[in-house]
Amino acid sequence: MNRISVLKQRLADQIAAGEVVESPASVTKELLENSLDAGASRVDLVVDQGGIKRILLKDDGSGIHREDLILALSRHATSKISSLQDLERISSLGFRGEALASISSVSRFTITSKSDDSEDETAWSLLTDSRGKEAKIVPISHSVGTTVEVCDLFFNTPARRKFLRTEKTEFTRIDEVLKRISLSRFDVKFSLTHNSRNIHLLPAATTAKDKERRVALVCGAPFVENSIAIDCERAGMRLWGWVGLPTFSRSQSDLQYFYVNSRIIKDRVVSHAVKQAYRDVLFHGRHPAYVLYLEIASEGVDVNVHPTKHEVRFRDSRLVHDFLFSALHNALADVRPEVSPSGNRKETLVGDYEGTQSFFSLKASEAAFAHKQDYSSGQSVPQNEYSELPSHAFAQNSGISSDKSISNEPGLRPELDQDFPPLGYALAQLHGIYILSQTSAGLGIVDMHAAHERIVYERMKLDLDKETIVVQTLLVPISISVSESESACLEEHKEELLKIGIELEQAGEGSIVIRQIPALLGNANVEELVRDVLSDLMKYGLSTLIKERKNELIATMACHGSVRANRQLTLKEMNALLRDMEITERSGQCNHGRPTWIQLTTEQLNRLFLRGQ
Repeated sequence: MNRISVLKQRLADQIAAGEVVESPASVTKELLENSLDAGASRVDLVVDQGGIKRILLKDDGSGIHREDLILALSRHATSKISSLQDLERISSLGFRGEALASISSVSRFTITSKSDDSEDETAWSLLTDSRGKEAKIVPISHSVGTTVEVCDLFFNTPARRKFLRTEKTEFTRIDEVLKRISLSRFDVKFSLTHNSRNIHLLPAATTAKDKERRVALVCGAPFVENSIAIDCERAGMRLWGWVGLPTFSRSQSDLQYFYVNSRIIKDRVVSHAVKQAYRDVLFHGRHPAYVLYLEIASEGVDVNVHPTKHEVRFRDSRLVHDFLFSALHNALADVRPEVSPSGNRKETLVGDYEGTQSFFSLKASEAAFAHKQDYSSGQSVPQNEYSELPSHAFAQNSGISSDKSISNEPGLRPELDQDFPPLGYALAQLHGIYILSQTSAGLGIVDMHAAHERIVYERMKLDLDKETIVVQTLLVPISISVSESESACLEEHKEELLKIGIELEQAGEGSIVIRQIPALLGNANVEELVRDVLSDLMKYGLSTLIKERKNELIATMACHGSVRANRQLTLKEMNALLRDMEITERSGQCNHGRPTWIQLTTEQLNRLFLRGQ
């Protein structure tokens, strides 16, 4: 074996560059962060051939002194920390002192700067070709700030250059880096030019409207139109930003931006909290969209856990997780169907999430279900009282006064000058599946099963949390056959099942008798309901279902208790369902994340029939 020797500095720098410089995009990220740390209010980025040929970044920050230019290219040289205490409360984006040294070691590198507090009117430029030659500093004309030019990336490390992608791919990555960083600093103006073509010009944003406009430029106008703004504080933390409505979901997680103290990160604690908040409102296989900002004391988060600073470690991850989950969960719960005045509507994509529109807005939340009947624990309801479900279930919480009820007589329809509730008034039932309603803006279409499923689901969750589930004793107990293992499973969890309103008894070998079910499910197919609950029991075990998966279990039950297709409803029943939707949390989606309603505006209907053209 060769004897141990110390590597040459240039070779060591090139090896170390592998941790920081992976591609033109990673170079761009480091340079942008340096500009922001220098207090820049404007950053101009020029890229040629996807950044492989050239990356030029100019800012109007505080600049670098002549004496510090060469030192800036040394490893572990930084102006941002000087002690261990500084490391524990980092507020800057960069602090390791490796970026410029690593970049200059694998490119033809030039840095030009003029300090804002220099007595010398001259700016200075440092050029290196990364071949180990001594860098030279020459005077040059330049405004206050810094310009960095990186040419021929990896020209002296051909093995790494072979791993670069096509020009289009590399530029797409740079574009995404600029988008992410531009969303972290609304007060800074950004521009991007690629191959002499202007790509982005993002003016500084100071007002809420300007910030929303920048988000629309970066994430697309549909995201802003289909999102709700949140801003909440608790336990020394603040979460604000925009979260997409569940119906505005994505096939991939490409529209998710999360910032901790203005630093873009990807963190498992954050991802899990967001996933849990969207758990029962997002269609399977879809991903939520959001732009969120978490502000937390710098000593409460460790950003020095990854060379590229993509990851962080929270000192109290449970507290952060609970805060994020509750803030997002409550924000999504407060979304009610509501048609705002013309010109201030939220447009939500549905179906295949392209083309068709529905309208939601954030309604001031009063106590959820505050006006509903407060059931007593263990109260039993005779079966005949629920024989007309869902009519009885709709009517008890309809929220509509008698003078505004629509008559069941055909031909009587809402007047045009009538005050419309958010979902309007029912007109008819289509194919036994959809409710058609007249709203203040046009035509509403409601999937009655999906909507009622959400209503039953939310009521059962509330009742289970309060341990006040109303039960219904079956006049004629139902006997079903089960396997030996199924019978043993049901017997083992008999008491826990009783807590959620299901009473079962053994009726001999291979048979059980169903004696009572939750009253809200009085119109369900009882045998199918119990068999589906049994399937969940066998799969997960009841202790897990009750503690961790109770929502999934209740969703299964609610699906059976919802009004089915081809069930003919009266206008009174339809209107009662619409009123229930307006006061029910998350009623824009069913338990599986599918949209429950859409709306076609009068303008859209006019275009369909070429009116006014």
